[in-house]
Amino acid sequence: MNKEEELLRKKSPVNIRNKKASFEYYFVDVLTAGIVLTGTEIKSIRMGKASLVDAYCYIHNGEIWVKGMNVSPYFYGSYSNHESKRERKLLLNRREINRLEEASKTPGYTIIPILIFIDDKGRAKVDVALARGKKLYDKRQTMKEKEDRREMDRAVKRY
Repeated sequence: MNKEEELLRKKSPVNIRNKKASFEYYFVDVLTAGIVLTGTEIKSIRMGKASLVDAYCYIHNGEIWVKGMNVSPYFYGSYSNHESKRERKLLLNRREINRLEEASKTPGYTIIPILIFIDDKGRAKVDVALARGKKLYDKRQTMKEKEDRREMDRAVKRY
């Protein structure tokens, strides 16, 4: 990911993060994927009404799917509103899907969505990470580092 892409993501009006994922996993590789949406789902995402808390990805028949992602029904929608927790297809190149599939077969590795954002053309994108689970002592270390960073920031603000 180059600097321009990072700046665009920071400017994006929608940044829905999976905060729990960085606590539970180490990110080995991060890819950006398009997502197939139906009906009013894009409107709900633009309003920030989505959640990645229990979401994960799996590969079936050479396609990558995200399961457990919650996109709330659009408030102003009609009777044909979308289902909130349906499985959604992600758009990646065949080479990227094959690489993720091979890596996820290794014990301890999984594929998880970590961020939903709107790109400069107005399309919803998902950052997907190949992740390795943390042990309990790793989680404690992460909490300690986060607390230390917070204390350093407080000390800098005081002076």
